[in-house]
Amino acid sequence: KALAEAGADVVLGARRTERLEETGALVTAAGRRYAALTTDVTKPEDCDALIALAIEKFGRVDILVNNAGVGTAVPATHETPEQFRSVLDVNLFGAYWMSQAFAKANKNGGAIVNISSILGLKPQGLPQAAYASSKAGLIGLTRFLSTQVADTGVTVNAICPGFFDSPANHEVFKPGPLLDALSGATPMRRIGTNTELRTALLYLAAPGSSFVTGQSIVVDGGWSIW
Repeated sequence: KALAEAGADVVLGARRTERLEETGALVTAAGRRYAALTTDVTKPEDCDALIALAIEKFGRVDILVNNAGVGTAVPATHETPEQFRSVLDVNLFGAYWMSQAFAKANKNGGAIVNISSILGLKPQGLPQAAYASSKAGLIGLTRFLSTQVADTGVTVNAICPGFFDSPANHEVFKPGPLLDALSGATPMRRIGTNTELRTALLYLAAPGSSFVTGQSIVVDGGWSIW
């Protein structure tokens, strides 16, 4: 929605078709065009197909936002290999396959924005070893990829959000004492708003940040410095 309101046509990929339709409606309401394709980012061929669709529909692809993510909340001593691998497969490997497909198709500049997390920088006491590992790995991948594609003019950066008012956070933490405690543990004494997160995305996606690469921008109200 933020990118559409900034003037971009948008190509959407997700495993859940209903989510594609919901987000597509937001793009249309913002006056922009969209295309969508059911996509499983754990499959490199699906990632290639999504980039190919962007080029077919709009002639080029300028910005990639790696936002697909899953998580578990299992104590590390009880997490199964399958649970751990499934999180890394989407959060880390999926971002790599999408970035690879984007970089192969784009030799004249552009931006890759990886959505990491403050949990990739600092533990916060919850049993999320797989999720935290995947997000830390994504920060490392951001740094490495930025050097690999710099000569094409493509930038690669990450956003590390703190706790935001989102359906995912409500599902995990539920409105109540735990979410209130997380808010209280933030120097700004609140969780973030969508406007504060989208601003970071638009900055990293804009031509004005074309000399910023390999960086991780933390948007967390100061939580990670405590």
